[in-house]
Amino acid sequence: MRAIAYSEYGDTNVLSLTELPTPKVAPGSVLIKVERAAVNPVDWKLMAGGLDPLLDVVFPVVPGWDVAGTIEATGPDVPEFKPGDRVAAYARKDFVQGGTYAEYVSIRAVDVAHVPDDVDSDSAAGLPLAGLTALRSLEALKLSSEDTLLIHAASGGVGHLAAQLAVEMGATVIGTASEKNHDALRDIGVTPVAYGEGLQERVREVAPEGVTAVADFVGGVLADTLALLGEGGRHVSVTDSEVLEHAGQLIWVRPDGARLESLLQKISDGKLKVDIDTVYPLTEAAAAMDHNKNGARGKIIIDVTR
Repeated sequence: MRAIAYSEYGDTNVLSLTELPTPKVAPGSVLIKVERAAVNPVDWKLMAGGLDPLLDVVFPVVPGWDVAGTIEATGPDVPEFKPGDRVAAYARKDFVQGGTYAEYVSIRAVDVAHVPDDVDSDSAAGLPLAGLTALRSLEALKLSSEDTLLIHAASGGVGHLAAQLAVEMGATVIGTASEKNHDALRDIGVTPVAYGEGLQERVREVAPEGVTAVADFVGGVLADTLALLGEGGRHVSVTDSEVLEHAGQLIWVRPDGARLESLLQKISDGKLKVDIDTVYPLTEAAAAMDHNKNGARGKIIIDVTR
């Protein structure tokens, strides 16, 4: 199969288009013919060696944890899927090797979700890691309609999904973003504020008493979070472990096919939209990663068929 892979830690210069063996399909697993993968910051952080203390790595590594495609084959005892089924998954494993920037990926069936017929492949691929992270974050915050939620990086890959889910829950949502993305946030019911110096003052213009919950999807904003949280407020971060020292929670989402399927249904029902920034062919995976590093509104997608 064609795949993007790297054989040592480094920047995007270590990536190459190569041929690798098609993965085997273990009992309880499925082989997915990949149509789309999505780029997440964890992809290039792993490639740089940033998570080496947490995860075993087997070179060569195919990056990527998001996938949408069709079932190519099933292992023994997988009655819930059959060849040809449209599926998506957050394809993280307990070690780093066979990812989704490839024509095929093999993963546990329990991590896989059926994709409704009216959900396009770009949206299905962009949803798994970001959508499950957003959902897990809001659940950890015990978010309700009584809350005023501040989302750091509300127009990013995770943030724009968390914002929509939080609005659906009835919360008042304030989101940080660059000025060019403010209208997009207003369109989904979020009050936008510019990030950077003076953030605390701008948030208090909207919420004079502060906020009751904060979701950090960018890092480096703990001081602002703590200054804006009211008494008894809750906060989570997906990047900053220092929140643990301040009664916060660090989110590291788990694969979950059933919960992903519920999010895909929200897309089908018109209650959730995945904002797609750019779609790159597989041959331009390095450019896709670089774009993600430099910031994107919504999701960066890789078309593995090209």
